[in-house]
Amino acid sequence: MVPQTEHYPRAVTTTDENPSASQRWNRPIPRIGDTTSSATRAADPTGWSLGDQVQLGLDAAIDARRDIRRYRHDDVCEELINTILWAGHRAPSVGHSQPWRFIVVRDADIRDRAAVMADRERLRQADLLTPDRKSRLLDLQLEGIREAPVGIVVACDRRAPASGVLGRNTFTDADMWSCACAVENMWLTARAHGLGMGWVTLFQPTELAELLHLPDGVETLGWLCLGWPDERPPAPGLERRGWSRRVPLNDVTLYDRWPDTAQPKAPISALRQPLHSPDRRHVVAAHDDADQLLTPPGSLGLLDQTLDRVEAAHGADITSGTLVLVGADHPVAHLGVTAFDTSVTHDVMAASVAGTGLGVSTATAAGLSHLVVDAGVAQPVQGATSLRLPGKRGDLCHTDAMTPTDVEALLSEGRRIGAQAASNGLVCLGEVGVGNTTVATALACVLTGLDPEQAVGLGAGSDTAMVERKADVIKAALARTHATCDDPEHLLATLGGPEFAVLAGVCLGSAEAGSPVILDGLATSVAALIAATLSPGLHGWLVASHVSREHAHEAVLAELGLEALMELRMRAGEGVGACFGAQMILTGLHVRRTAARTR
Repeated sequence: MVPQTEHYPRAVTTTDENPSASQRWNRPIPRIGDTTSSATRAADPTGWSLGDQVQLGLDAAIDARRDIRRYRHDDVCEELINTILWAGHRAPSVGHSQPWRFIVVRDADIRDRAAVMADRERLRQADLLTPDRKSRLLDLQLEGIREAPVGIVVACDRRAPASGVLGRNTFTDADMWSCACAVENMWLTARAHGLGMGWVTLFQPTELAELLHLPDGVETLGWLCLGWPDERPPAPGLERRGWSRRVPLNDVTLYDRWPDTAQPKAPISALRQPLHSPDRRHVVAAHDDADQLLTPPGSLGLLDQTLDRVEAAHGADITSGTLVLVGADHPVAHLGVTAFDTSVTHDVMAASVAGTGLGVSTATAAGLSHLVVDAGVAQPVQGATSLRLPGKRGDLCHTDAMTPTDVEALLSEGRRIGAQAASNGLVCLGEVGVGNTTVATALACVLTGLDPEQAVGLGAGSDTAMVERKADVIKAALARTHATCDDPEHLLATLGGPEFAVLAGVCLGSAEAGSPVILDGLATSVAALIAATLSPGLHGWLVASHVSREHAHEAVLAELGLEALMELRMRAGEGVGACFGAQMILTGLHVRRTAARTR
């Protein structure tokens, strides 16, 4: 609202001992603008004060401003949103340039993509910290982008030449400072109205700009989460968690100039398908449910966060799940990149059908059912669900792995299988395929930007010479195809394999049917990353069971924005890690259902 103009009493004629000044005239009072006179201002220098009540209110708003991380699902009315924006629009700006642009985001797809970007950066920043700091950062609740009903991105239009804006010619970044002032105005106004706001800067600026289609010369200041808070912290969260403390004012106040001997202290800080993440109402409901337990919130650490995700996706009543094990052979195996004969693929698949394969045995022990899918084993696997396609497949190095038609068919079949498996609860992914670690690594190089020599690992039984051959084969494949992550179907066709396409489809079908997907090692994680490229909303349905010893696996999980539940140095494949992860999740859900609760 625009403040009302104050009206001051008109000047009156007074008598003075000096004859020349004995007569006074009324001062012309402008009808607009400043109605005060210098005499009025001199007589009462504090007269512009808004009064004790406003001062106390402002101080209270500043003191109570918090970086809110948890939100209720309830919507914020447009009137309140406009109130917040109007507060930002009244911020001071250099040369009255008003460089801010407010992008109000409600679109679920954009929010999902932004959430994945922030999760990636959270994991990347955590790796820069000491182990203790890393754990503290990862313990923080950072789900605001998904939970808050409104996202506001403040962007700065910097396309006007600095020399053309009063005040920017010398301080060229003053336009960005102006936008920061707008953020503070909005933050305090939100707090005064009982709304929560959080400022998320865990983004690569160029990625966020591309997501919002910002033109060159327009830069973002991060993402503001806006909604009704699902926490009412009495003090700043990072202070309460022991991350940092507010330093005394005297320690940051200098007079006249910077002392020659002063050493400033650095602040302590933490460094195609319409599929969407679980509804924010369900996300908040999962938090609500966990908060009722007779234990400190988040006492189970990463497992609590994972249980929240699973419960938001499917509810707390999950008691079982299905291991979907997909196998195929790869011509690339004949290029000297594996220590085992391709017949091993068939033997493992046949044992899995018989119920004695390592992955299937683990699934049985965890109380899970299983489905074995032959997506292209050289010798057909009797008893397995067959998705075998006609025609020859290439070895990546010299010819494409599959045709686009193959990819489309396998994705479709995988989606159907995923929907079917979802009816039984959790969907765990597993794979079998001699040589498919090389395939997965080639895909990972394209999807994450890793160099082949950095990405290749020992795999199962390889030696140093074989690792070097893997890198050479992958280099040749990348040079031949020039594949990019912008076209995931083409990427699967040129560098993938049948089980990767099927598993990507399983991810999508499971999520569409409302079931969480538990990833295993590198191959299944790569398939999930391809599926997430097709439909970014998939991210909210994924759980990483473990991080394997394959060098590329950690990079793929970081690209997915997922933190692994376990690190057991496994390289078993066959869904073993996914089944162990599922067993942990099912146990955690049972605890949530049966443990003591508070009123």
